Amino acid sequence: MPKRSKRCDKFVSRLRIFVLQNFAPFWSLVERLPFLSRQVNALIINNACNAASFRPHPMSTLCDYTSWRSLTDKTFLARAIPPAQPNADLPSVKETARIFMPQDGQRECPKSTLLFPIFAQYLTDGFLRTDPHDRLKTTTNHDIDLSPLYGRTMAQTHALRIRSEQAGEKGRLKSQMIEGEEFPPDLYQPSDTGYAPDFVDAQGAHRLDLPLGIGDDWVDGEGFRRRLFAMGGDRANSTATVAMLNTLFLREHNRLAGELEQLSPEWGDDRVFETARNIVIAVFIKIVVEEYINHISSACFRLKADPAVAWAAKWNKPNWMTVEFSLLYRWHSLVPQKIVWDGKLIDSSDVLLDNSKLMKAGLARAFQWAGQTPAAKLGLHNTAIFLENDLTVESRALNQNRDRCLQGYNAYRKSMGMKAVDGFDCMTGNPAWQDELRALYGSPDNVDFYVGLFAEDSGINTPMPPLLGAMVALDAFSQALNNPLLSSQVYNERTFTAAGMATIEGTTCLWDVLARNIGSKTAPDLRAEHVRMTRSDWRRRFGSF
Repeated sequence: MPKRSKRCDKFVSRLRIFVLQNFAPFWSLVERLPFLSRQVNALIINNACNAASFRPHPMSTLCDYTSWRSLTDKTFLARAIPPAQPNADLPSVKETARIFMPQDGQRECPKSTLLFPIFAQYLTDGFLRTDPHDRLKTTTNHDIDLSPLYGRTMAQTHALRIRSEQAGEKGRLKSQMIEGEEFPPDLYQPSDTGYAPDFVDAQGAHRLDLPLGIGDDWVDGEGFRRRLFAMGGDRANSTATVAMLNTLFLREHNRLAGELEQLSPEWGDDRVFETARNIVIAVFIKIVVEEYINHISSACFRLKADPAVAWAAKWNKPNWMTVEFSLLYRWHSLVPQKIVWDGKLIDSSDVLLDNSKLMKAGLARAFQWAGQTPAAKLGLHNTAIFLENDLTVESRALNQNRDRCLQGYNAYRKSMGMKAVDGFDCMTGNPAWQDELRALYGSPDNVDFYVGLFAEDSGINTPMPPLLGAMVALDAFSQALNNPLLSSQVYNERTFTAAGMATIEGTTCLWDVLARNIGSKTAPDLRAEHVRMTRSDWRRRFGSF
């Protein structure tokens, strides 16, 4: 397929990308020189975070002008740029959504395994939450706080904890042992639709957010048969693979709580719990930067989660999720139609709202199979058929784009310091897609933000298209490295303990956590290269200028 035209890419941007994704021996040398490595790391991160305006943003979804509430009421989503006037000349949502329908099967991502979209979903489920009663509002805490594990409110956290001062139980999250494997507790009781008593209050109200997608027609016992877990997030049960990640961090929390209790037996339950939680959140942020972002990056240089980068940075402002960020993470086309499970290909839909396969397989094998499954490729005409369901997932995203009056694709390119494109050949090299976009929109200036994100061709050494990659990098760094736990006066042994700091600094990827928490059901030949977001057969390609 022809390559997209780069005539609208800025020279400095093209030069930076060219230098960073080539000359691997040079970058390997830089990584081995601590002082130089820290400087380059800070330069790359600051460049990504300085690409757009800093928080606080002048407007939110509250209103189309700046007000005290729009600057302070975080129950609304912020706006990265002001809203647009409604455009009645846009093609219908139904007509536009067809551009996401698969053609002749799904295309595979040459770089990513299934672990990449699983981790992306788990990460964003913690802080991208639309209020179901008012879609202009949000119920998020706005920070990376592992709420799918710990809950988003204190009441939910209490429901998920054992809360015992007894030796061997201090600081632990509730869990169950099944055939030598630790899992979250069941949300449902056996044999009927009733919820487990631990997760219902004295008035019969639910103490946790119930899993999204529960069928009204489920027969008695269906929730228990599917082994839906009691967890902190309403999407944490969405698939067995997402539950797999939550299970991993539950085990890590309880392992750390046991270690802390042994090191400081005088500590009470709350001190053990809170310190273990601090460590797990910091470990998670390390993985966000050092595995997830490095997987997205096309650079040869491996980025580090150095908290000091943010300490004096102008972009280090309190988090506030934007309406654009809540939309750009709809990576439906990354999800493959088929996944590897127990040596066979099964439909991805077979693990929707069903953790029984995870419990049967065990955690380590599930991770291994996810690492063996290629992710699908981000882009047009590639959303899995089971997700399409008459185009509802993409139609909903398009409706949110238009209902929230987002400006067009080119406006967001300019907001990120990029040039507006003047032709569809600057978005994609595929002539058929150029014609399709032209028939829908006439001009790139009219392209919906959501469509434009995925209409751009991905780079050769990254799974991300250019605008999407730039916006993900901006938000990932500026919303991870500014976490309160990483601030200069907090990131120390007083907060995490010496053992906790060693755990944080010794973690760079999911495998490091899994290796500390492998249960009884593990393949004897399981190795780090089996549990990666990057495919084992991926090879870096020379990036032309």
